[in-house]
Amino acid sequence: MSDTKYSRLLSLDVFRGITIMIMILVNSPGNRTSFAMLDHSAWNGCTLADLVFPFFVFIVGVSSVLTLAKQRSQGMSFRYLLGKITKRTIFLFAIGLLLNGISSHVDWSTLRFFGVLQRIAICYFFTSLLYLTTNIRTQAFVAVFLLVAYWLVMALVPVPGYGYPHLTMDSNLAAYIDTLFISPSHLYTKTFDPEGLLSTFPAIATALLGNLMGFWLLSVNTPFKKLTGMLLVGIVMAAAGWFWGVVFPINKALWTSSYVLWTGGLAVLIFALCYWLIEIKLWKKWSKPFEIFGVGALLVFILHVLFLKIQAMILICVSDSVTVNLRMFITHKLFPMFELKMASLLYALSYTIFWLLIMTLIYNEKNRVKKEAYLLS
Repeated sequence: MSDTKYSRLLSLDVFRGITIMIMILVNSPGNRTSFAMLDHSAWNGCTLADLVFPFFVFIVGVSSVLTLAKQRSQGMSFRYLLGKITKRTIFLFAIGLLLNGISSHVDWSTLRFFGVLQRIAICYFFTSLLYLTTNIRTQAFVAVFLLVAYWLVMALVPVPGYGYPHLTMDSNLAAYIDTLFISPSHLYTKTFDPEGLLSTFPAIATALLGNLMGFWLLSVNTPFKKLTGMLLVGIVMAAAGWFWGVVFPINKALWTSSYVLWTGGLAVLIFALCYWLIEIKLWKKWSKPFEIFGVGALLVFILHVLFLKIQAMILICVSDSVTVNLRMFITHKLFPMFELKMASLLYALSYTIFWLLIMTLIYNEKNRVKKEAYLLS
């Protein structure tokens, strides 16, 4: 097979980088206030912040197919690939647990088991395994089955103690199952975890949508036909999610089936835009900052969370009765002339630019080392 078929897609790195940039922006408000679109929905609904996580999960599916297809073409065995997948899954899950454990007072008896990297690890494992063991039709069927089954279970199965199905924060089947199998001390809110057990199943469906996109990108169709297909599928998925949301609300915390289709459709459309600009029009100069974030996504995720936690642990007394953490202190000192929401946004923008500078230095150093190694070989 031609190596060109499996060459790295710059548009996918750029889409990942855009997602990373938005993630840092929404994760890093300078104080306790922020603009509505930069904050997660209180329950039902979907803001800009609510798009970040499913976009990552979708990208996991796409990149897994592209990577595994290339490795298969190089003759790597199923056993070898399964070992690599398992090791990476354990690594991602362990890093997620470690980040959860970093706080001003580490108490392993209350360590949260779930989280962003943990869910990504689980989705990565199962969708990669399905890619290696099944065909595209089976993966499409599994995705549809997970979405429909989750809807029926959440809509029809009574929540014990309430007598009929609930989809509220305090009484829903996902929350009940979390508390049934996991001690409340290890959950996000003690009664519910947005990355809990039951809602992981539709999250796997999100990653499977990425798998299907990976198959489409590896097909023999022309780039323009691939773009046309992406636009059509993205519009249909987003519309289906929106209409499904009338009876099964779009909800990130529950990762509802409507949320999967709505965010999946938007992910396809935004990726299609990147694909058109970069792979078809060959307009690449604008994309360098996003590429830098995209190729170092895991590293910048870990570092930005770690430094946010460090800032939260450092407390500064600003008066006899007021103590604030380092992040709030920096925001107040740098942007005292702005109202709270704008100051919060300006800190987030500054923090995002800071990490772009750091990742640019790392990116340039890696390229320098690679170039020297090539010249010496």
